[in-house]
Amino acid sequence: MKTVLAKNTQYDISSSHLKEGSIFGALSDSSIIFLLENGVLHQASKGDEIFTYGSKGTSFHTVLYGTLDFYKQHDEKKTRTRTIQFGEAIGFVSMIALHERVGNLYALEDCLLLEISSQLFSDLHDKYPFDFGILLMNLSRDMARTIRVLSNSLVENDVVVKED
Repeated sequence: MKTVLAKNTQYDISSSHLKEGSIFGALSDSSIIFLLENGVLHQASKGDEIFTYGSKGTSFHTVLYGTLDFYKQHDEKKTRTRTIQFGEAIGFVSMIALHERVGNLYALEDCLLLEISSQLFSDLHDKYPFDFGILLMNLSRDMARTIRVLSNSLVENDVVVKED
């Protein structure tokens, strides 16, 4: 994985394109440009590890291009819990909860990611408070969708529970 400049990327990272993704939907062009100019753009190749279990959760990543797989770890067990695609975020929960990463993230193909640090997240709040509220709503919606998929998976894979 390497850091790249926005002007050197081969991918469309215009505000109009990014707004098609769930995280950036309804944000102002100026707030998206602010995030792109102050965040860190990472270009990852297929198979690259983006973050590891137990690493510090001081930022989150948004997918600008490509797909990634997240493997949740608990004790000595590890399982793939989801695939993250264009416009989605990963690592937000660790950053907000102030805890270490709970799994590993790998690129399934070449990817472009925007890393948003907790400081940049705070700076967005200060400079663009309305857009910050929209971003929080978008992140919350994505978390809710993820919780629903994971809880459905628990039900599908669980043994029959007796009802009283």
